[in-house]
Amino acid sequence: MKGLRVVKGRSRVQSELLHRHPLPTPRLGPDQRRAMRGVYGRDMAVAEFVAEVFEEVRGGGLAAAERITRALGLPWAERPRLGPDLLEAARSRLPRQTRADLQLAAGRVRAFYEATMPDPGPAGVDGCWQQFHPVRVAGIYAPGGRAAYPSSLLMTAIPARVAGVSEIVVASPPGPGGEVSRVVLAAAAVAGVDAVYAIGGAQAIAAMALGAGSLPRADVLAGPGNIFVVLALRHAFGAAGVPSLPGPTETLIVADRTADPGHVAADLLAQAEHDPMASALLLTDSPELAASVGAELEDQLADLPRAGIARSALAQNGGIGLLADLAEAIDLVNAYAPEHLCLLGDRAAELADAMTGAAGVFVGDWSPEVLGDYVAGPSHVMPVGGTARFSSPVSVYDFLKRVNRFELSRQQAHPLFAVAARLARLEGLEAHARAAERR
Repeated sequence: MKGLRVVKGRSRVQSELLHRHPLPTPRLGPDQRRAMRGVYGRDMAVAEFVAEVFEEVRGGGLAAAERITRALGLPWAERPRLGPDLLEAARSRLPRQTRADLQLAAGRVRAFYEATMPDPGPAGVDGCWQQFHPVRVAGIYAPGGRAAYPSSLLMTAIPARVAGVSEIVVASPPGPGGEVSRVVLAAAAVAGVDAVYAIGGAQAIAAMALGAGSLPRADVLAGPGNIFVVLALRHAFGAAGVPSLPGPTETLIVADRTADPGHVAADLLAQAEHDPMASALLLTDSPELAASVGAELEDQLADLPRAGIARSALAQNGGIGLLADLAEAIDLVNAYAPEHLCLLGDRAAELADAMTGAAGVFVGDWSPEVLGDYVAGPSHVMPVGGTARFSSPVSVYDFLKRVNRFELSRQQAHPLFAVAARLARLEGLEAHARAAERR
C-alpha cells in the first residue's frame, strides 16, 4: 500500500512505530470554536470550556445543560428522560433479526461477567476480611448524533448490571430530529438500563457526575466519546469514579510467515476505519508476508465505504515492522501495551502467554478482534494509549467497591495491642498508643 511505513530492525521499530507520543492539544475546526464562543462569549481551550460547563451545570442542573446544548446549536429533546417503557418500545420496533443479534450479543456479555464475578463471601484472615459491594448508580455515555454504537452500550451497562448496581442511567445525544438513536434505546432495553437521557457532550458528563434534576448523581462513569466527553470524564474524576479515559482505538498484529495476508489486512482495516487517529500496526519476521499484506490492503480498500478514513489512519499512525525473529516482539509488545493485540499464524498460541502487556489478546484466526467488538463476551471498552500497562478492560470490578472489615475477637486482638502502641509512639502519636493500651 502506498504511504504505509515499513520499518526494519528492532530498534527502529521501537523508536519509529512503537514510540508513544503525548496526545497533542486537540485541534478544533472553525465551526467548533464558533460554537464554544456562542456558549460563553469568548474563545476557549476545550479544557477551559469543560470546566465552565461543570460549574454551570453544578448550579443550574438540567436547565443549564439545555442552555449549553442550545447555545452550541445542537438539538434538545422535548422529553430528555426516556424510561423503561420507551426503551422497550424502541426494542420492539427493530427488525426481528436485529433484536435477535442484540440479544445474542448481550447474552454472551452477561454470561462472561456472571462467570467472572468475585466470590460474594468474605475473604481474609484473623478477624479481618474484604467484601465487595456494588456502587449505587452507574452513568454510561453512549455516543449518538452522527454515529451510534449500541455494542459499546451493551459492554458497559451489562457489567454494571451483573455487578449489582441499583440504578443504571445512560446519556446519549439526540440526532438532528431531536430523538436518540432507536438502536441505542433498544440496546439500553436489552441491557436492563433504567433510563436514557437525551443529552450529549460535556454537559451530559457533568450532569451525571454532579446529579441534575431527575438524573441521579453517578458513582461511576464509563463509555466512549469525543474529545469533549474525554476531557469531561477527566474533569469528573473525584466527583465520580472514572475507570479509564477513552481514546483513539489501536491494534497491533503479530504474525509469522504462515499467517493469511488477507486476514491480516482485514484486521488492520477493521480498526483503521474507525477514525483518522486510529492506530493499526503489524509486526512480522517475514518480508514476504509484509509485501503480501501491503498488496491486500490496496485490494480491500478499493471498495471500502470508509476507505478515506482508513487510508488516513494507516498513513498517519499505521505501519509494518520487520523483526529478525518474533521473539523480539515480546518485549516490544509488553512495553507498548496496545489496546488490542492480535496473534496470527502457527506461532500464535506459543507467543500468547508471554504477551502480558496488552488489554485484550486475540489468539489465532478464529478469534479475530471483530468478534471481541461485538459478540465474544468480554467488553471491548479497553484502556488505550499505553495505559494497559496498569489498567484493565471494563469489568464488573469497575462497578464494585471493596470494603475492608475489621471484626477481631478479644483473643485475636490481645497480642496486637502492645505492638500497635509501640508503632504509634514511633510515629509520635500518643493518643493512638493509649487507645491501644486501654484495651
